[in-house]
Amino acid sequence: MSVSQPCWVYKSKKVKYLFVYLAQEGDFDRLPDHLKIRIGELIFVLKLDLTPDRKLAKEDAKKVLENLRSCGYHLQLPADLDPYLYFGD
Repeated sequence: MSVSQPCWVYKSKKVKYLFVYLAQEGDFDRLPDHLKIRIGELIFVLKLDLTPDRKLAKEDAKKVLENLRSCGYHLQLPADLDPYLYFGD
């Protein structure tokens, strides 16, 4: 039996197909300031109970759980993301 982790998923209004998974509802303080600026406003999508064996469309549930437990969030990036998101102005 796998232990589940509650998870809240938000999408970026600014960056298409970018999603943020949070371990605590609305805990945007976990996100680094430079990242918050780049991804813009986040819109709630869904709440789910995540387990290591849960199928996710674009992510490995084990990796998402690892990130939620270690830093409180997981960032799901679009495949064609421009590197400006990481490297400053």
